[in-house]
Amino acid sequence: MRINAELDRAVNVDTGALDWIASPAGGVERRMLERAGDEVARATSLVRFAPGSRFDAHAHGGGEEFLVLAGTFCDEEGRFPVGTYVRNPVGTAHAPHTDEGCTIFVKLWWMHAEDQERVCIDTTGTTAWRPGPWPGTRCLQLHRFDREETGMLVLEPGAGIPARDVEGGEELLVVTGSARSGGVDLPAGSWQRHPGAGVPALDAPAGCTLLRKHGHLAHPPPLPEGA
Repeated sequence: MRINAELDRAVNVDTGALDWIASPAGGVERRMLERAGDEVARATSLVRFAPGSRFDAHAHGGGEEFLVLAGTFCDEEGRFPVGTYVRNPVGTAHAPHTDEGCTIFVKLWWMHAEDQERVCIDTTGTTAWRPGPWPGTRCLQLHRFDREETGMLVLEPGAGIPARDVEGGEELLVVTGSARSGGVDLPAGSWQRHPGAGVPALDAPAGCTLLRKHGHLAHPPPLPEGA
């Protein structure tokens, strides 16, 4: 299966317009944003867990990172409420479940094997937010490895990001609020990816919070076997 798998192409996805697709686990559904492979795949998705649902224990051969968008996600490491960002490195395993239900934004098979730092950050409770690189913005660094950097970016109402070139490419998820970029409206849940050159300006008249990842598209980890 290949969905938006060509990393040298710009993509804009309004995730609210996508269907939820059942996963192999009962009560767990996905909206697929990017995918190269079948059940074992390099993938970027929204995953929705119904109350009381669970996945069997499994290992992540290519690593996993996720941001909790709604509800509370749970595994052997603890309970992760809305706003929690987690990185589980290559080779780690867990058995996810939820009592109340939850929705997460998740990337699979996007980690390099040498990157073995586990990360768990409550983005709503941390005091590590700093002034951002553009007027009216605040930023929170979540993780950095080699050329790749992941963080949160808050744009106050009326703030924006100018047109830019981003070495190694960039992707953005609108977590809350709304924005507009390249003539496209970006409501909450929108996901966009740019290969790096000529990334259009982004404006947030009413303000928004973004998950921003950059530098990772030019040197991705190897795809899973058979993808």
